[in-house]
Amino acid sequence: MRYRTLNLAAASTIAFVSWSAAAPAQTAAPPAQTAAAAPSGIVVAAPTYASILMEVAVNKPAADVWKRVGKFCDIGEWLRIPCTITSGKDGDVGAIRSVANEVLVGRTELSYTYTQPVREGRPYNLYHGTLEARPVTATTSKLVYTLFFDNSMLADDAARAADKARRNLQFTQALENMKILAEGGTLPPAPARGRGNRD
Repeated sequence: MRYRTLNLAAASTIAFVSWSAAAPAQTAAPPAQTAAAAPSGIVVAAPTYASILMEVAVNKPAADVWKRVGKFCDIGEWLRIPCTITSGKDGDVGAIRSVANEVLVGRTELSYTYTQPVREGRPYNLYHGTLEARPVTATTSKLVYTLFFDNSMLADDAARAADKARRNLQFTQALENMKILAEGGTLPPAPARGRGNRD
């Protein structure tokens, strides 16, 4: 019995050796080559995106509010600055208004979104704004204004905070002006304005 067991073990060993000799040689897979990181093409390597959400209640239906203050160049009235459509048609995606050459890039029945083009010699901040008249009840609504931009080019956190506060103040006042107009009121005399960029 012992002899038979040894023979079986030897036969198994011979079979394994024979199979190994017949099998194709196994070579280790070559190490994966790591490609050098390709340039991403992104101009701003470390953006610090910021958003500001502002809203105001309006005692009018959303459709009526939008009809009164929702045209692309209505900004001239409620922000009290000159505005003309310089390309395209007011309300059509792709229209351009004279205010910072802003381009209408999206719209719905009661909202629109715009952006500003890249300017030579000035860091691009990916500035976008969205204005919306949102229904609340059948007779009331709210105006919602959202700003989105990159403020990484500013000097430090204090400068970024001051920039956000300035924008918030300016567009909160714009919303108050829209509310007055949408509810049938008249804007008070405009304060004296200095020269400067709106964005």
